[in-house]
Amino acid sequence: MDTLAELRAGRLAGAKRIDLSCGLTEFPREIYDLADSLEVLNLSGNALDTLPDDLDRLHRLRVLFCSDNRFTQLPESIGRCQGLEMVGFKANRIRNVPAAALQLPSLRWLILTDNLVETLPEAIGQCTGMQKLMLAGNQLRALPESLAACSELEMLRTSANRFEVLPELVFSLPRLSWLAGAGNPYDARAEDAATAAHSVPHVDWRDLALGKKLGEGASGVIYQATLGAASQPVAVKLFKGAVTSDGWPHSEMAASIAAGAHPTLIAAQSRIDGHPEGIEGLVMALVDPTFRTLAGPPSLASCTRDVYAADAQWPSGVALRIARDIASAMQHLHARGILHGDLYAHNILWSAQGGGLLGDFGAAWMTGALDPVQIEALQRLEMRAFGCLLEELLSRCSDAPPDAMAALKDRCMQPDIAARPSFAEALSLLQGELSQ
Repeated sequence: MDTLAELRAGRLAGAKRIDLSCGLTEFPREIYDLADSLEVLNLSGNALDTLPDDLDRLHRLRVLFCSDNRFTQLPESIGRCQGLEMVGFKANRIRNVPAAALQLPSLRWLILTDNLVETLPEAIGQCTGMQKLMLAGNQLRALPESLAACSELEMLRTSANRFEVLPELVFSLPRLSWLAGAGNPYDARAEDAATAAHSVPHVDWRDLALGKKLGEGASGVIYQATLGAASQPVAVKLFKGAVTSDGWPHSEMAASIAAGAHPTLIAAQSRIDGHPEGIEGLVMALVDPTFRTLAGPPSLASCTRDVYAADAQWPSGVALRIARDIASAMQHLHARGILHGDLYAHNILWSAQGGGLLGDFGAAWMTGALDPVQIEALQRLEMRAFGCLLEELLSRCSDAPPDAMAALKDRCMQPDIAARPSFAEALSLLQGELSQ
Protein backbone atom coordinates (compact mmCIF):
# COMPACT_ATOMS: atom_id res chain seq x y z
CA MET A 1 0.00 0.00 0.00
CA ASP A 2 1.29 3.50 -0.81
CA THR A 3 2.36 5.90 1.94
CA LEU A 4 -0.64 8.25 1.58
CA ALA A 5 -3.08 5.36 1.85
CA GLU A 6 -1.24 4.03 4.90
CA LEU A 7 -1.31 7.50 6.47
CA ARG A 8 -5.06 7.84 5.91
CA ALA A 9 -5.62 4.35 7.27
CA GLY A 10 -3.82 5.27 10.49
CA ARG A 11 -1.05 2.72 9.96
CA LEU A 12 1.87 5.15 10.41
CA ALA A 13 1.44 5.96 14.09
CA GLY A 14 4.75 6.89 15.71
CA ALA A 15 6.51 7.57 12.40
CA LYS A 16 9.46 9.98 12.63
CA ARG A 17 9.74 10.51 8.87
CA ILE A 18 7.17 10.71 6.09
CA ASP A 19 7.89 10.95 2.34
CA LEU A 20 4.91 11.83 0.16
CA SER A 21 5.36 12.42 -3.57
CA CYS A 22 2.06 11.61 -5.21
CA GLY A 23 0.72 14.69 -7.00
CA LEU A 24 -0.63 16.36 -3.86
CA THR A 25 -2.43 19.67 -4.36
CA GLU A 26 -3.40 20.05 -0.71
CA PHE A 27 -1.64 19.31 2.57
CA PRO A 28 -3.01 16.00 3.98
CA ARG A 29 -4.50 16.87 7.37
CA GLU A 30 -3.88 13.30 8.54
CA ILE A 31 -0.22 14.29 8.97
CA TYR A 32 -1.26 16.00 12.21
CA ASP A 33 -2.02 12.58 13.68
CA LEU A 34 1.78 12.15 13.82
CA ALA A 35 2.40 15.44 15.65
CA ASP A 36 3.94 13.72 18.68
CA SER A 37 6.53 11.81 16.63
CA LEU A 38 7.12 13.39 13.19
CA GLU A 39 10.59 14.94 12.78
CA VAL A 40 11.19 14.81 9.00
CA LEU A 41 8.47 15.71 6.50
CA ASN A 42 9.28 15.39 2.80
CA LEU A 43 6.60 16.75 0.48
CA SER A 44 8.86 17.23 -2.55
CA GLY A 45 7.65 16.41 -6.04
CA ASN A 46 4.01 17.42 -5.67
CA ALA A 47 1.80 20.31 -6.87
CA LEU A 48 1.52 22.21 -3.59
CA ASP A 49 1.41 26.01 -3.44
CA THR A 50 0.49 26.55 0.22
CA LEU A 51 1.03 25.04 3.65
CA PRO A 52 -1.52 25.33 6.47
CA ASP A 53 -1.30 28.24 8.94
CA ASP A 54 -1.24 25.79 11.85
CA LEU A 55 1.83 23.88 10.64
CA ASP A 56 3.40 24.44 14.06
CA ARG A 57 1.08 21.75 15.43
CA LEU A 58 3.89 19.47 14.23
CA HIS A 59 5.83 20.47 17.33
CA ARG A 60 8.64 17.92 16.84
CA LEU A 61 9.31 18.85 13.20
CA ARG A 62 13.02 19.45 12.50
CA VAL A 63 13.30 18.98 8.73
CA LEU A 64 10.87 20.13 6.01
CA PHE A 65 11.42 19.43 2.29
CA CYS A 66 9.04 20.99 -0.24
CA SER A 67 11.17 21.05 -3.39
CA ASP A 68 9.71 20.69 -6.89
CA ASN A 69 6.29 22.10 -6.06
CA ARG A 70 4.40 25.26 -7.09
CA PHE A 71 5.05 27.67 -4.23
CA THR A 72 5.34 31.34 -5.23
CA GLN A 73 5.95 32.47 -1.63
CA LEU A 74 7.87 30.90 1.21
CA PRO A 75 5.03 30.01 3.61
CA GLU A 76 4.90 32.24 6.70
CA SER A 77 3.74 29.30 8.80
CA ILE A 78 7.19 27.71 8.76
CA GLY A 79 8.41 30.63 10.84
CA ARG A 80 6.21 29.43 13.70
CA CYS A 81 7.81 25.95 13.70
CA GLN A 82 10.48 26.84 16.22
CA GLY A 83 12.19 23.46 16.13
CA LEU A 84 12.98 23.59 12.40
CA GLU A 85 16.65 23.06 11.57
CA MET A 86 16.45 22.44 7.82
CA VAL A 87 14.06 23.88 5.22
CA GLY A 88 14.23 23.00 1.51
CA PHE A 89 12.17 24.72 -1.21
CA LYS A 90 14.35 24.06 -4.26
CA ALA A 91 12.87 24.37 -7.77
CA ASN A 92 9.62 26.13 -7.02
CA ARG A 93 8.42 29.52 -8.32
CA ILE A 94 9.16 31.52 -5.19
CA ARG A 95 9.44 35.28 -5.63
CA ASN A 96 8.49 36.45 -2.16
CA VAL A 97 10.28 35.54 1.05
CA PRO A 98 8.32 37.17 3.90
CA ALA A 99 10.09 38.17 7.10
CA ALA A 100 7.67 36.08 9.17
CA ALA A 101 8.92 32.88 7.48
CA LEU A 102 12.47 33.42 8.75
CA GLN A 103 12.02 33.98 12.46
CA LEU A 104 13.87 30.75 13.16
CA PRO A 105 16.99 31.00 15.36
CA SER A 106 17.24 27.18 15.26
CA LEU A 107 17.48 27.05 11.44
CA ARG A 108 20.81 25.57 10.29
CA TRP A 109 20.18 24.93 6.59
CA LEU A 110 17.98 26.88 4.15
CA ILE A 111 17.62 25.84 0.50
CA LEU A 112 16.01 28.28 -1.95
CA THR A 113 17.93 27.09 -5.03
CA ASP A 114 16.32 27.51 -8.47
CA ASN A 115 13.54 29.97 -7.73
CA LEU A 116 12.76 33.58 -8.69
CA VAL A 117 13.78 35.36 -5.49
CA GLU A 118 14.81 39.00 -6.06
CA THR A 119 15.30 40.14 -2.47
CA LEU A 120 15.69 38.58 0.97
CA PRO A 121 14.29 40.26 4.09
CA GLU A 122 16.53 41.68 6.80
CA ALA A 123 14.81 39.17 9.09
CA ILE A 124 17.24 36.54 7.83
CA GLY A 125 19.67 37.96 10.37
CA GLN A 126 17.48 36.37 13.06
CA CYS A 127 18.55 32.93 11.80
CA THR A 128 21.64 33.13 13.98
CA GLY A 129 22.22 29.37 13.88
CA MET A 130 22.40 29.27 10.07
CA GLN A 131 25.32 27.22 8.76
CA LYS A 132 24.28 26.59 5.16
CA LEU A 133 22.43 28.99 2.83
CA MET A 134 21.71 27.82 -0.71
CA LEU A 135 20.62 30.65 -3.05
CA ALA A 136 21.92 29.59 -6.48
CA GLY A 137 19.65 30.12 -9.47
CA ASN A 138 17.63 33.14 -8.36
CA GLN A 139 17.47 36.84 -9.32
CA LEU A 140 19.28 38.40 -6.36
CA ARG A 141 21.28 41.60 -6.84
CA ALA A 142 22.26 42.07 -3.19
CA LEU A 143 22.33 40.33 0.17
CA PRO A 144 20.66 41.83 3.26
CA GLU A 145 23.18 43.51 5.55
CA SER A 146 21.68 41.61 8.50
CA LEU A 147 23.21 38.42 7.13
CA ALA A 148 26.43 39.53 8.82
CA ALA A 149 24.75 38.55 12.11
CA CYS A 150 24.76 34.90 10.98
CA SER A 151 28.22 34.28 12.37
CA GLU A 152 27.85 30.48 12.17
CA LEU A 153 27.39 30.56 8.38
CA GLU A 154 29.90 28.22 6.69
CA MET A 155 28.47 27.57 3.23
CA LEU A 156 26.93 30.21 0.95
CA ARG A 157 25.82 29.66 -2.64
CA THR A 158 25.16 32.89 -4.59
CA SER A 159 25.86 31.48 -8.07
CA ALA A 160 23.62 32.07 -11.09
CA ASN A 161 22.05 35.28 -9.79
CA ARG A 162 22.25 38.94 -10.88
CA PHE A 163 25.01 40.34 -8.67
CA GLU A 164 26.81 43.17 -10.45
CA VAL A 165 29.42 43.26 -7.68
CA LEU A 166 30.61 40.79 -5.08
CA PRO A 167 28.75 41.33 -1.76
CA GLU A 168 31.38 42.69 0.63
CA LEU A 169 29.60 41.29 3.69
CA VAL A 170 30.96 37.81 2.87
CA PHE A 171 34.26 38.96 4.34
CA SER A 172 32.61 39.68 7.70
CA LEU A 173 31.51 36.07 8.21
CA PRO A 174 34.21 34.46 10.39
CA ARG A 175 33.31 30.83 9.63
CA LEU A 176 32.50 31.09 5.91
CA SER A 177 34.47 28.35 4.15
CA TRP A 178 32.59 27.31 1.02
CA LEU A 179 31.46 30.21 -1.17
CA ALA A 180 30.20 29.89 -4.76
CA GLY A 181 29.67 32.98 -6.90
CA ALA A 182 29.90 31.94 -10.55
CA GLY A 183 27.31 32.80 -13.19
CA ASN A 184 26.78 36.41 -12.07
CA PRO A 185 27.31 39.54 -14.20
CA TYR A 186 30.56 40.39 -12.40
CA ASP A 187 31.91 36.95 -13.33
CA ALA A 188 30.48 36.61 -16.85
CA ARG A 189 33.37 38.04 -18.88
CA ALA A 190 35.95 35.79 -17.21
CA GLU A 191 33.72 32.74 -17.74
CA ASP A 192 33.12 33.57 -21.40
CA ALA A 193 36.83 34.06 -22.00
CA ALA A 194 37.67 30.72 -20.40
CA THR A 195 35.02 28.89 -22.41
CA ALA A 196 36.16 30.46 -25.68
CA ALA A 197 39.86 29.90 -25.03
CA HIS A 198 41.78 27.17 -26.80
CA SER A 199 43.62 26.12 -23.63
CA VAL A 200 42.33 22.57 -24.10
CA PRO A 201 41.90 20.76 -27.43
CA HIS A 202 38.52 19.83 -28.87
CA VAL A 203 37.52 16.21 -29.41
CA ASP A 204 34.85 14.99 -31.81
CA TRP A 205 32.08 13.00 -30.16
CA ARG A 206 32.43 10.30 -32.83
CA ASP A 207 35.98 9.59 -31.62
CA LEU A 208 34.68 8.55 -28.20
CA ALA A 209 33.25 5.18 -27.19
CA LEU A 210 31.34 5.35 -23.90
CA GLY A 211 31.59 2.52 -21.41
CA LYS A 212 30.09 2.04 -17.95
CA LYS A 213 28.80 4.91 -15.84
CA LEU A 214 31.30 5.81 -13.13
CA GLY A 215 29.18 8.30 -11.23
CA GLU A 216 26.50 10.98 -11.37
CA GLY A 217 26.22 14.35 -9.70
CA ALA A 218 23.88 17.30 -9.83
CA SER A 219 25.59 18.80 -12.88
CA GLY A 220 26.31 15.74 -15.00
CA VAL A 221 27.14 12.09 -15.52
CA ILE A 222 30.67 10.64 -15.69
CA TYR A 223 31.43 7.63 -17.88
CA GLN A 224 34.42 5.46 -18.53
CA ALA A 225 35.33 5.77 -22.21
CA THR A 226 37.98 5.22 -24.86
CA LEU A 227 39.32 7.87 -27.22
CA GLY A 228 40.50 7.55 -30.80
CA ALA A 229 41.82 4.68 -32.86
CA ALA A 230 44.25 3.76 -30.08
CA SER A 231 41.33 3.33 -27.64
CA GLN A 232 43.00 5.50 -25.02
CA PRO A 233 41.20 5.02 -21.65
CA VAL A 234 39.61 8.30 -20.47
CA ALA A 235 36.72 9.58 -18.38
CA VAL A 236 33.91 11.63 -19.95
CA LYS A 237 31.61 14.07 -18.16
CA LEU A 238 28.37 14.99 -19.93
CA PHE A 239 26.57 18.00 -18.46
CA LYS A 240 22.85 18.05 -17.76
CA GLY A 241 22.31 21.77 -18.40
CA ALA A 242 19.96 22.71 -15.55
CA VAL A 243 20.94 24.90 -12.61
CA THR A 244 22.27 22.94 -9.62
CA SER A 245 22.76 23.73 -5.96
CA ASP A 246 26.22 25.04 -6.93
CA GLY A 247 25.23 27.04 -10.03
CA TRP A 248 25.24 26.63 -13.81
CA PRO A 249 26.99 23.64 -15.40
CA HIS A 250 28.53 25.98 -18.02
CA SER A 251 30.28 27.80 -15.15
CA GLU A 252 31.74 24.47 -14.04
CA MET A 253 32.91 23.77 -17.57
CA ALA A 254 34.58 27.19 -17.83
CA ALA A 255 36.48 26.65 -14.57
CA SER A 256 37.47 23.11 -15.56
CA ILE A 257 38.94 24.40 -18.82
CA ALA A 258 40.70 27.35 -17.17
CA ALA A 259 42.23 25.14 -14.47
CA GLY A 260 44.79 23.60 -16.80
CA ALA A 261 46.92 20.55 -16.02
CA HIS A 262 48.32 19.79 -12.59
CA PRO A 263 49.51 16.46 -11.11
CA THR A 264 47.08 16.51 -8.17
CA LEU A 265 44.06 18.00 -9.95
CA ILE A 266 41.36 16.15 -11.89
CA ALA A 267 40.84 18.74 -14.61
CA ALA A 268 39.72 18.77 -18.24
CA GLN A 269 41.97 17.37 -20.95
CA SER A 270 39.72 18.29 -23.84
CA ARG A 271 36.27 19.59 -24.72
CA ILE A 272 33.71 17.54 -26.63
CA ASP A 273 32.20 18.80 -29.90
CA GLY A 274 29.43 17.32 -32.03
CA HIS A 275 27.24 15.50 -29.50
CA PRO A 276 24.09 14.53 -31.45
CA GLU A 277 21.83 16.12 -28.83
CA GLY A 278 23.98 19.23 -28.41
CA ILE A 279 25.08 18.16 -24.92
CA GLU A 280 28.28 19.75 -23.66
CA GLY A 281 30.99 17.58 -22.21
CA LEU A 282 34.60 17.24 -21.15
CA VAL A 283 37.23 14.53 -21.43
CA MET A 284 39.31 13.93 -18.30
CA ALA A 285 42.01 11.52 -17.26
CA LEU A 286 40.79 8.14 -16.05
CA VAL A 287 41.95 7.93 -12.44
CA ASP A 288 43.79 4.83 -11.23
CA PRO A 289 41.19 2.54 -9.59
CA THR A 290 43.35 2.29 -6.44
CA PHE A 291 42.18 5.83 -5.65
CA ARG A 292 38.91 6.12 -3.75
CA THR A 293 36.77 8.90 -2.32
CA LEU A 294 38.07 10.22 0.98
CA ALA A 295 34.64 10.70 2.60
CA GLY A 296 30.94 10.98 1.91
CA PRO A 297 29.09 14.31 1.65
CA PRO A 298 27.50 15.99 4.69
CA SER A 299 24.37 14.43 6.17
CA LEU A 300 21.28 16.14 7.58
CA ALA A 301 22.86 15.83 11.01
CA SER A 302 26.40 16.95 10.13
CA CYS A 303 25.11 19.81 7.92
CA THR A 304 28.43 21.24 6.70
CA ARG A 305 30.92 18.52 7.59
CA ASP A 306 31.65 15.40 5.57
CA VAL A 307 30.80 11.92 6.80
CA TYR A 308 33.69 9.46 7.00
CA ALA A 309 33.49 5.68 7.21
CA ALA A 310 33.47 4.48 10.82
CA ASP A 311 36.79 2.69 10.30
CA ALA A 312 38.50 5.50 8.34
CA GLN A 313 42.08 5.71 9.57
CA TRP A 314 45.56 6.29 8.14
CA PRO A 315 49.16 6.84 9.24
CA SER A 316 50.16 10.46 9.78
CA GLY A 317 52.47 10.23 6.75
CA VAL A 318 49.48 9.49 4.49
CA ALA A 319 47.54 12.39 6.01
CA LEU A 320 50.50 14.67 5.32
CA ARG A 321 50.73 13.55 1.69
CA ILE A 322 47.01 14.07 1.09
CA ALA A 323 47.17 17.53 2.68
CA ARG A 324 50.27 18.46 0.66
CA ASP A 325 48.73 17.33 -2.62
CA ILE A 326 45.50 19.25 -2.03
CA ALA A 327 47.41 22.36 -0.97
CA SER A 328 49.41 22.06 -4.19
CA ALA A 329 46.25 21.78 -6.30
CA MET A 330 44.69 24.76 -4.55
CA GLN A 331 47.79 26.89 -4.96
CA HIS A 332 47.70 26.10 -8.69
CA LEU A 333 44.02 27.11 -8.96
CA HIS A 334 44.52 30.35 -7.05
CA ALA A 335 47.48 31.24 -9.23
CA ARG A 336 45.22 30.83 -12.28
CA GLY A 337 42.51 33.08 -10.85
CA ILE A 338 40.12 30.27 -9.85
CA LEU A 339 38.37 29.64 -6.54
CA HIS A 340 37.31 26.04 -5.97
CA GLY A 341 34.30 26.84 -3.78
CA ASP A 342 33.83 23.27 -2.59
CA LEU A 343 37.08 22.09 -0.99
CA TYR A 344 35.75 18.98 0.72
CA ALA A 345 36.91 15.44 1.39
CA HIS A 346 34.03 14.12 -0.73
CA ASN A 347 35.65 15.85 -3.72
CA ILE A 348 39.03 14.26 -3.03
CA LEU A 349 40.28 10.87 -4.21
CA TRP A 350 43.08 9.30 -2.19
CA SER A 351 45.44 6.37 -2.19
CA ALA A 352 47.77 5.27 0.60
CA GLN A 353 50.60 5.15 -1.94
CA GLY A 354 49.59 8.00 -4.22
CA GLY A 355 48.37 10.82 -1.99
CA GLY A 356 45.36 12.95 -2.96
CA LEU A 357 43.60 14.24 -6.10
CA LEU A 358 41.17 17.17 -6.07
CA GLY A 359 38.19 17.21 -8.43
CA ASP A 360 34.67 18.59 -8.95
CA PHE A 361 34.51 22.16 -10.25
CA GLY A 362 30.76 22.49 -9.76
CA ALA A 363 31.13 25.42 -7.35
CA ALA A 364 34.32 26.89 -8.87
CA TRP A 365 34.45 30.48 -10.09
CA MET A 366 36.77 33.04 -11.63
CA THR A 367 38.31 36.07 -9.93
CA GLY A 368 39.35 37.98 -13.05
CA ALA A 369 36.90 40.87 -12.54
CA LEU A 370 37.65 41.37 -8.83
CA ASP A 371 40.21 43.70 -7.31
CA PRO A 372 43.42 42.27 -5.76
CA VAL A 373 42.27 42.91 -2.19
CA GLN A 374 39.05 40.94 -2.75
CA ILE A 375 40.93 38.14 -4.50
CA GLU A 376 43.36 37.69 -1.63
CA ALA A 377 40.53 37.75 0.91
CA LEU A 378 38.60 35.09 -1.02
CA GLN A 379 41.68 32.90 -1.24
CA ARG A 380 42.16 33.18 2.54
CA LEU A 381 38.47 32.40 2.96
CA GLU A 382 39.07 29.05 1.26
CA MET A 383 41.87 28.37 3.74
CA ARG A 384 39.21 27.72 6.38
CA ALA A 385 37.85 24.87 4.23
CA PHE A 386 41.39 23.50 4.11
CA GLY A 387 41.55 23.83 7.90
CA CYS A 388 38.40 21.71 8.18
CA LEU A 389 40.03 19.08 5.96
CA LEU A 390 43.19 19.12 8.10
CA GLU A 391 41.09 18.71 11.24
CA GLU A 392 39.38 15.66 9.76
CA LEU A 393 42.64 14.11 8.57
CA LEU A 394 44.33 14.69 11.92
CA SER A 395 41.48 13.18 13.93
CA ARG A 396 41.84 9.90 12.02
CA CYS A 397 45.61 9.42 12.23
CA SER A 398 46.67 6.05 13.65
CA ASP A 399 49.85 7.58 15.09
CA ALA A 400 50.86 10.97 16.43
CA PRO A 401 50.80 13.59 13.64
CA PRO A 402 53.41 16.37 13.55
CA ASP A 403 52.66 19.35 15.76
CA ALA A 404 53.22 21.65 12.80
CA MET A 405 50.22 20.15 10.97
CA ALA A 406 47.94 20.79 13.94
CA ALA A 407 49.29 24.32 14.26
CA LEU A 408 48.59 24.92 10.56
CA LYS A 409 45.03 23.71 11.05
CA ASP A 410 44.51 26.25 13.85
CA ARG A 411 45.88 29.09 11.73
CA CYS A 412 43.62 28.13 8.81
CA MET A 413 40.49 28.16 10.98
CA GLN A 414 41.00 31.39 12.89
CA PRO A 415 38.16 33.92 12.54
CA ASP A 416 40.38 36.71 11.17
CA ILE A 417 40.46 36.01 7.43
CA ALA A 418 43.49 38.22 6.79
CA ALA A 419 45.58 36.35 9.38
CA ARG A 420 45.17 32.97 7.72
CA PRO A 421 48.09 31.58 5.69
CA SER A 422 48.12 31.27 1.90
CA PHE A 423 48.17 27.91 0.15
CA ALA A 424 51.75 28.64 -0.92
CA GLU A 425 52.74 28.94 2.74
CA ALA A 426 50.77 25.83 3.70
CA LEU A 427 52.35 23.85 0.87
CA SER A 428 55.85 24.90 1.90
CA LEU A 429 55.23 23.85 5.50
CA LEU A 430 53.74 20.47 4.54
CA GLN A 431 56.55 19.70 2.12
CA GLY A 432 59.03 20.54 4.83
CA GLU A 433 57.37 18.08 7.22
CA LEU A 434 57.42 15.33 4.59
CA SER A 435 61.10 15.85 3.85
CA GLN A 436 62.12 15.29 7.48
